[in-house]
Amino acid sequence: MTTQEAPQHNDESAANEPQLVRNRSRVREGLPFPLGATWDGLGVNFALFSANATKVELCLFDAEGEYEIERIELPEYTDEIWHGYLPDARPGQLYGYRVHGPYAPEEGHRFNPNKLLLDPYARQIVGELVWDEALFGYTIGHPDGDLSFDARDSAPFMPRCRVVDSAYTWGRSRRIQLPWDQAIVYETHVRGYTMRHPAVPDALRGTFSGLMVTEVIDHIRSLGVSSVELMPIHAFVQDQHLLENGLRNYWGYNTLGFFAPHSSYLAGDSINEVKEMVARFHDADLEVILDVVYNHTAEGNELGPTLSLKGIDNATYYRLMPDDPRYYIDDTGTGNTVNLSHSRVLQMVTDSLRYWATEMRIDGFRFDLATILGREPHGFDEGGGFLDSCRQDPILSQVKLIAEPWDCGPGGYQVGGFPPGWAEWNDRYRDTARAFWRGDEGQLAELATRLMASADFFDRRGRRPFASVNFITAHDGYTLHDLVAYDDKHNEANGEDNNDGHDHNLSWNHGVEGPTEDPDIHALRLRQIRNFFATLMFSQGTPMMLAGDEMLRTQGGNNNAYCQDNEISWLDWNLSGDAQSMIDYLRHVIVLRRRYPILRRGRFLSGDYNEDLGLKEVTWLTPEGDEMDVEHWEEPEARSLGVLLDGRARPSGIRRAGADVTLLLLLNAHPEAMTFQLPEVPRGSGWMCRLDTAMSLDDTVCRRAFGDGHRLMGRSLALLELVQDSATS
Repeated sequence: MTTQEAPQHNDESAANEPQLVRNRSRVREGLPFPLGATWDGLGVNFALFSANATKVELCLFDAEGEYEIERIELPEYTDEIWHGYLPDARPGQLYGYRVHGPYAPEEGHRFNPNKLLLDPYARQIVGELVWDEALFGYTIGHPDGDLSFDARDSAPFMPRCRVVDSAYTWGRSRRIQLPWDQAIVYETHVRGYTMRHPAVPDALRGTFSGLMVTEVIDHIRSLGVSSVELMPIHAFVQDQHLLENGLRNYWGYNTLGFFAPHSSYLAGDSINEVKEMVARFHDADLEVILDVVYNHTAEGNELGPTLSLKGIDNATYYRLMPDDPRYYIDDTGTGNTVNLSHSRVLQMVTDSLRYWATEMRIDGFRFDLATILGREPHGFDEGGGFLDSCRQDPILSQVKLIAEPWDCGPGGYQVGGFPPGWAEWNDRYRDTARAFWRGDEGQLAELATRLMASADFFDRRGRRPFASVNFITAHDGYTLHDLVAYDDKHNEANGEDNNDGHDHNLSWNHGVEGPTEDPDIHALRLRQIRNFFATLMFSQGTPMMLAGDEMLRTQGGNNNAYCQDNEISWLDWNLSGDAQSMIDYLRHVIVLRRRYPILRRGRFLSGDYNEDLGLKEVTWLTPEGDEMDVEHWEEPEARSLGVLLDGRARPSGIRRAGADVTLLLLLNAHPEAMTFQLPEVPRGSGWMCRLDTAMSLDDTVCRRAFGDGHRLMGRSLALLELVQDSATS
């Protein structure tokens, strides 16, 4: 197909269009910075980057967004930025763009001015996208496929951008800036967390305002967690194929705008609702972390719709096949990959992050498929442009940065491969903890490494144990309840014949698939959940838990509930006795983590002998009380382990002994009970049991003498505290 200029807008024909009301606004040159639509108190500056466009038209709409009242050609083009200033425009003005240029898919260009486009920098997007063939830049069903050109106007089916006034009175609110060693992350979902909460009014359920309800914040705060990680809140699209099947995109990993909150999460019509939510969480000493998706957008591949970046400058914003730019590089598995190798695209992403960190006072970010963000044309590079930008940026370098360190492209698995300053989701921790408590063979050596913050991955370049974000469950996969109740996934409700979702879950139903009335199986499942919580909170590194696990939330065995915007995914606040007991148990375990600094050291603990202090920071013990040797580590049938954490281990680089409490962690994944001989430790007179997952909290505390045995039931865990000599206490 030959390169063609997309048809130009014709004023005479436009005059006959019923939806276009002709106005004449005053227009000035404006400035190329800042990008987006910026209200300065006197008017609005509009600025849009496009390196390959030939003309950009700003489309203004009436207050209801129904009629396009004016099209204004942006008068200036500076450093590849189109810009203009409207002195008569005000906050609330609805707008979009039509961008002219070559329609040459084989060259990577997909300009089509018949398609209304969203501003990538829009602070608010209003209205719902309505799926229609007019949204596509090519004519669906045409023999030439995406090489054809579609002249239908997409405006009737597109949402609108809204100019906002960024003014907000924060009062005393500020970012928490909690030290990493005190962080406990609680992953949740704006909508699902409050849709069934009895204290949340119906009109506020599923919104930012719903999260502000006192009872909601009180529950989160009462758990002892420090940081609430919200699944994507950026504006996103409801997938066409899901809507056609009566489903909805619940998770939100289908971004439409990087600066705008998702409209249906607003109870009102002001983005200040997000700011108020953040302020209220900060007032409760809770950090807010956002799960962000900068690796791809909702526009899909060459057969996807033209909604924003594709029509603004496709060849710049996306990674295209070098030998055939008609097609997209798909390292994300979603059809397209955002091109962060380009300086202006990199600027867009970092501007977005700074916006949320400053204007919205967000405390940190978790990056979906973060390996994408470190990719350059030659592959993943920990010195890539985006990662370097974050590291040197005076704002981004001071917030929490958490990577999901994998993608679908070549060399995409990069756990431990991110540079200093980053933390990473550690799926090796997840899999090892699951395999150990399931009773798999040969897990002891791997478990020991994971309990100590996976130094094999993270102990380099001055990185700290917090870099390992340890988790057992997350939004993607089983809930903790379902992990111990199902051997197989049950995703039938997703409409994909149960073919979606992971098959390698390392789960165990303990004898019955799903719900059971068997009291022994039920009791064992609850004990295993307690084991998982305790293992997570007593491991070095940063613990992350999935909201609802504390109340035994189930998805009925669905391990890929991305499209279940219903009771399958929403938290059920009608708590049973077991759920309330588990909440109390989790609170207790978190209290223990916070009580004992040795559980959350800022330095990697080593099993090597320290000549200066005459001790080992960590000693690994057999149930008989002997120190583990090679034979013990390699014994495939061994499923029990003692971990002695010496409180005298130096807490910093200064060569002096610490003064922390010494702890003994005992783990028994055998089906049968095991008696552990309690070691004699300097500066102590015995042991006090602080937790035993086979006992109730009321029965846990008990005193043990050196040399005594602590009988640990099958598949259970205990934590003991050294009772100090009176002379050293």
